[in-house]
Order: sequence, then C-alpha cells, then structure tokens
Amino acid sequence: MSGHRPTGRLHLGHLLGTLTNWVRLSETTETFFEVADLHAFTTGFENPQAIRDAREDLILDWLAAGIDPERSTLFLQSAVPEISELHTLLSMIVPVSWLQRVPTYKDQIEALGPEIATYGFLGYPLLQLCDIAVFRADTVPVGRDQVSHLEFGREVVRRFNYFYGETLVEPQALLSEFSAVPGTDGRKMSKSYHNTIDIADDEETTTKKVRSYITDPQKIRRNDPGRPEICPVFALHHYSNAARVAEIREACASGALGCVACKTELAETLNAFLRPGRERRASIDRTRVDEILRDGSAKAREVANATMRDVRRALKLVD
Repeated sequence: MSGHRPTGRLHLGHLLGTLTNWVRLSETTETFFEVADLHAFTTGFENPQAIRDAREDLILDWLAAGIDPERSTLFLQSAVPEISELHTLLSMIVPVSWLQRVPTYKDQIEALGPEIATYGFLGYPLLQLCDIAVFRADTVPVGRDQVSHLEFGREVVRRFNYFYGETLVEPQALLSEFSAVPGTDGRKMSKSYHNTIDIADDEETTTKKVRSYITDPQKIRRNDPGRPEICPVFALHHYSNAARVAEIREACASGALGCVACKTELAETLNAFLRPGRERRASIDRTRVDEILRDGSAKAREVANATMRDVRRALKLVD
C-alpha cells in the first residue's frame, strides 16, 4: 500500500523514486494506491478546490507511468470512511508524546511555518498508519525519510494488539535505495521548491528547464575542467543517458565538454526517456478518472469494511 497527496503534478523524482517501483510491485502482488486527499488538507486546508482539481492530474500521472487500474486498486482516501473511523479509534490509545517525537513534525513546522501546527497535522503519522492498517497491508514501499513514520505505526499496531488481541497487521518497510533526483536549483527535486521537471511537461518546457539547471560554479568557460561529481546535470545523465555516463564524466573533467553541450544532450535524452509516458498521458480519456476512482474506492471499502468489523469486535463495540 502506498499513495501520494494531490498537491500538484508529479515530477521526475516521483517517476524514478516511487512510480517505477509501484509498477514493478503490481506485477507480482496485490497493491493499493491512495489519492491521499485528507492528508493534503494538513498543509492545503485554505484551498480545497486546488486539492479537488489535483486529483485528476495525480491519476493521469499514475496512468502515464504505467499503473494499471485493472491490476491495482486506485482509490480516494476520503471515499473510504473506514480509514477515518480507524483513525478516531486508534487516537484513543496513542500518547501525544509519541506523535510529538516523530522527527518530521518539528522539521515541517520549521520549514512551512507555525500555521500548519494543527491537530490534524500532529496526527498525520497516525492517519498514515490507518491508510495501511485498514487494508492489513504487510509491506509499505518507503524512502528512508519515512521510516520513522512507519516505525511509529508499528508501535501503535503492537499497542492495539496487546490491549485487544491480534487484530491488526504490523507493516514492514520495503526500503527504496533510490537517491534523490536533483532539481533545477541543485536541491532535491520537490514541488515545494518549484524546481521540478514534471511528467506532464511538454518537450519544449523540459528543454528550457534543463537549460536553467545550475552546474559546477567553477566551470565558467567551456574549456574549464569540471567536477561532474557535484553537478546535478551530470547526475541526471545516469537516469536517461546511462550508456554515455563514463564518457561524459571524462569529457567534463578534462574540459572537453562544455555545460551548454552537456545540457543539450541531457534535454534530448530526457525527453526521449519521458516521451512514452507523456504520449500515454495525452491519450487517456479524462472522463475515466472519476470511474477509476469510483470503482477503486468501492473495492477498497470492501477490504476496509472487513478489517473494521474485526476492530469493532475487538473493542466490544459490536458483538
């Protein structure tokens, strides 16, 4: 089980870091992928229409990446009320101190401002657990930055099962060793930094963004020796131009390859790499999005209902 928040179009970092892995997992196991619209309200509560509008882009990007709704369950978080019910019930047994010690809580407040320090934001990791636990998912693909959230969730499951009997499944992390994809400013590619190459960008836009990338600040003139190991443009060649990486490294370091030519080659190979997915995205009938979410959410509710029947019995809410 995994998901994304509908907070804008997905980018190259999502494609390489998560979506490719999702496609691979869906070929061999049952998979649930969530449009996490409730989570989006923790930082975007002032603009609900933007969250609503972003749902379509999210599904289109998933389909463009090769996610098959016939093979995986694609669902809307808010359309599965069992998730919210489980969140309410588990919140009764989770100490506030457990939530406050999750590392990302203070980090995100410092990064995004104190106005996001709401009750819902504090409970974000618990709602994440409920996304997983309501489907009794045993495996969650995560990056290392999310390990603390999953370990928190495992603690909550152990606490619930200790009090009420073995009911919920303790999820295991499937760690991604994928390194962060650099954005145009050299930082990790992120919608928050506005430094992305989006899956849905056209080729002209991608080329312009590649040309805007920062490079080695010491390589001022074309024939100056470069340091490819610190250059984000060189890093991107590994993803779309792997066969040429060794040659580019040598040519950059020797000064034989200038930054303009290096960026031109990257733009060409990156557009070629992204072209099949972009063509799939353009061919999708957008009216299918609501149908995919409706059908997927109905299937997700069937699974979630079975879990909640056992949770309610464990808590003596029903016979």
